[in-house]
Amino acid sequence: MPIAWMIGRWEGSGKGTYPGTEDFDFGQQVDFAHNGGNYLHYLSQTFETDADGKAVRPLTMETGFWRPQPDGTLEVVMSHPEGYTEIWYGKINGAQIELSTDAVVRTATAEDYAAGQRLYGNVEGEMLWTLDKAANGLPLQSNLWARLVRA
Repeated sequence: MPIAWMIGRWEGSGKGTYPGTEDFDFGQQVDFAHNGGNYLHYLSQTFETDADGKAVRPLTMETGFWRPQPDGTLEVVMSHPEGYTEIWYGKINGAQIELSTDAVVRTATAEDYAAGQRLYGNVEGEMLWTLDKAANGLPLQSNLWARLVRA
């Protein structure tokens, strides 16, 4: 499986920025699990941290399935407790994964989130990722990024 390097628990920290909000730091735990199927189950949890980097309170979660295809493409389905689900399509290029949303479906009370792009990479054994998003009538722009190490 071309994304087998992701299997396991990853932990670390990241930063967030977006117009209309204050910049912030966060902690993150990501789990990729495999049950023998041709997909990985994904669970990401982020949390506010104190000055020592300890988790203080939960921020958000996302969960879903990463489905690598024989032609080197990747399909990802993710759901969020804020009331939206995304369909992502992308390309696996060795230890680098590029994804873009194909569809974002929102509940009536969810944020006006329209599109996203993600980049994941295995850099010297660490997982680095970024998220650009288009929300609240704004164009696609940098939102989140993190550096995680295998736990």
